[in-house]
Amino acid sequence: MKALPRRQFLQTATSAALGVTLASAARGEETQPPAKATSTSFSFPLLGDLHFDKLEHHDMDWLDRNKKGDIGQIKNYSRITAEITPKLFDAIRETVADLNRDPATRVPFVLQVGDLVEGLCGSEERAARQNREALDFVRGAQLGAPFVFAKGNHDVTGEGAPAAFAEVCHRFLGEQAVNFTGDGKPKTAANYTIEHGDALFCFFDAYDAQSLAWLEAALAKRTARHCFVTIHPPVVPYGARATWNIYASARDKAKREKLLEMLGRQNVFVLGGHIHRFNTLTRTTPGGGKFVQLAVSSVINAPTVKARDALSGVGDYNGDQVRVEPAFSPDTEVARRAVYGEERPFVTSFEYADLPGHAVINVTPTRVTARIYAGASRELWRTVDLTALMG
Repeated sequence: MKALPRRQFLQTATSAALGVTLASAARGEETQPPAKATSTSFSFPLLGDLHFDKLEHHDMDWLDRNKKGDIGQIKNYSRITAEITPKLFDAIRETVADLNRDPATRVPFVLQVGDLVEGLCGSEERAARQNREALDFVRGAQLGAPFVFAKGNHDVTGEGAPAAFAEVCHRFLGEQAVNFTGDGKPKTAANYTIEHGDALFCFFDAYDAQSLAWLEAALAKRTARHCFVTIHPPVVPYGARATWNIYASARDKAKREKLLEMLGRQNVFVLGGHIHRFNTLTRTTPGGGKFVQLAVSSVINAPTVKARDALSGVGDYNGDQVRVEPAFSPDTEVARRAVYGEERPFVTSFEYADLPGHAVINVTPTRVTARIYAGASRELWRTVDLTALMG
């Protein structure tokens, strides 16, 4: 998607966001007014994978035939959706309200990194229903700010899921005032940009063959001081699942190298998920650049959680990471350890923990920081200075 000129985007986004606010007011919903698009300091909540789900979204016969091993996971995600996700969104709504009281932390949007839904529904009709009910839940939560997200693999997994995502989710993103052209028509792609204050946000569709060229063009037009790229799977591997990063296969080596250099040259803050773990790291590139990766997970099994399997420092960025999930694919352990042997020379900072929750990113003209919260609460776990990690 072609990025809008900055002035045109700000005019369009402000008008459309105001329209969303007025429409909400007409429905009797309480909302905060849209954040001022001209502010250079702002904050936004960051949510990881959610996997919104209900058992009735699935054709159980289809699941039994095609994805029998996922049935237990689907039951658990359905439980989380009913019991925990409303508490998480209550916390986000309260956070947005608090932040919006200070002009220096006004919230332009809530950002989610993909896998909004579980998918695997068995038909386009059921997938569309799952998407609609997930987005109805988001609307009903009355977060006080637009809700934007990247495409995750589960969002487009299962019979008819890609078409359902394009039909339902693109329309929703248009409503959120971030996926419009100047003529007011929503785009039909999950690659899109937002420019707010002095920051550019690029939402990268990890499941579209044209995305790398799109990102290159978007970054070439960058004028903002800060740059964020939201990609659902990791760019740099971490944890036990060392081959779950984007462009991990040998046939995609050239694409991976190009992506790494692009991100490093632009000193990008990469936001992602997919692994269902917390992670920060700094990755250098042969061309002399560097970028910072932050990953969060919002798949929360209980209201109160504590960090487990914490790893800290570049000394822990090695093949022994596979030990955090010893039961995962033991037959591939040698290959996964080898991945870290190749990556380790380029990683200059590293943190990892099994801690689901969410984050709040604060952006000022000179600094980007992330406050990490545990579980579905507003309990602060730690604050990470992402600008310091960039060095």
